[in-house]
Amino acid sequence: MNAAIGTRSGLLRDYRVALGELELSRRIGWVRQLQGMAIESQGPDATVGELCRIEPRSRASSSEASQYAQGVLAEVVGLRGGSITLMPYGSMQGVAVGSQVVALGRQSSFGVGPELLGRVIDGFGKAMDQLPDPDIAVQRPLHAAPLNPMQRPRIHKVLQTGVRSLDGLLTLGLGQRVGIFAGSGVGKSTLLGMIARHVVADVNVIALIGERGREVREFIDKQLGAEGLRRSIVVVATSDQPALARIRAAHAAVTIAEYFRDAGKQVLLTMDSITRLAMARREVGLAAGEPPTARGYTPSVFAELPQLCERCGTAPSGGSITALLTVLVEGDDMNEPIADSLRSILDGHIVLSRHLAHEGQYPAIDVLRSASRLLPDLTTREDQELISDAIKCLALLDRNRQLVDIGAYEKGANPELDRALLLAPDLQLWLRQHEGGISRAESMQRLREVLWAGRAASTPVATAQAGLVRGTP
Repeated sequence: MNAAIGTRSGLLRDYRVALGELELSRRIGWVRQLQGMAIESQGPDATVGELCRIEPRSRASSSEASQYAQGVLAEVVGLRGGSITLMPYGSMQGVAVGSQVVALGRQSSFGVGPELLGRVIDGFGKAMDQLPDPDIAVQRPLHAAPLNPMQRPRIHKVLQTGVRSLDGLLTLGLGQRVGIFAGSGVGKSTLLGMIARHVVADVNVIALIGERGREVREFIDKQLGAEGLRRSIVVVATSDQPALARIRAAHAAVTIAEYFRDAGKQVLLTMDSITRLAMARREVGLAAGEPPTARGYTPSVFAELPQLCERCGTAPSGGSITALLTVLVEGDDMNEPIADSLRSILDGHIVLSRHLAHEGQYPAIDVLRSASRLLPDLTTREDQELISDAIKCLALLDRNRQLVDIGAYEKGANPELDRALLLAPDLQLWLRQHEGGISRAESMQRLREVLWAGRAASTPVATAQAGLVRGTP
């Protein structure tokens, strides 16, 4: 008797679960107009950000019906009176006036977990590395709220990137958010690859947003390498994908980074580039009817950038997200709207100079135009004095470059410039670096030897490290 009652109870429970999963009612609408990548629909009753599925026309041929059986996934981006504006995540092939629009009743989410390590995926978590799709059970909202500012621990640990000029003169901290500003072809991706291979962090999350398809494989094989990929997760949205797919990939990368940060890991998030994210958001904003402002960027662009950046940083778990976001400046104009906005949001900026790149300096970091706002909190008094001396030498050389080049300067006229000219060859050699992985302590010691040779020679540390070869890049 008890067994029979237990069996019936189990069946009823299964029926209740199955009944709860049934779609007893649907909120539907119909496509009324298509304009560019924007789809205007009469209904359904949906909220902004809700996902919808646009189903194919019933009178399509059998081959087309099988091809578009899953429909087109789209997101509500605007509301206009009795109609809604949607933008698709994929191709709009099969969408026609009169196509049915079904509200799915959920906001965007993303699957996260350690199974993603070493994988190359798209903005939906699908594999792009010719391996099976990652089997992920944990789902997190794609647009999570930033942490309470009062719950964020202060940044007090140095991030070692393995790049001398960054670790020495532009010291970064774990949890800092920094922009890498440069025009096209100056070496942003190469610098990111060097950092990703040698940075002292637990997990690398790399977002390639709006990249050319050729560059994706090239970056993974050449810049990142097998060693860097093992502890990395690469999220890719190429330039041919719709704007919403590019935006989703950027937020997916931040969502993955948040998962590992909440688990107490030190995460390095690199995004190439956040400018293309802004361009994608501009496309969506214009389609939703927003007014264009500076260079056509809509107000939602300047609202989304700080929201995305504020999701990075330190957390009570002890983990952190250090963000390196590349900013593609149009026409090498460092004051264009996106670059100007991000400088005010981020905790520092690294400027890559085309002029230095043409002179053969790699990485082409313009130290005089770059800044780390946390450098005073992360360095000792001696390090700050050393960094200040190096900056003064570089500034003096930069100011008098033309005077020296045309031969108008006479030696002895300015003792400080004479010293800077004497130190210039070794200082330039210190700034150049073809391979990463150099510790910060070694970088700073080498800089002391360049700038303070007489002073360092009398210290026990310099005596113990006298075997370092002067002039080794």
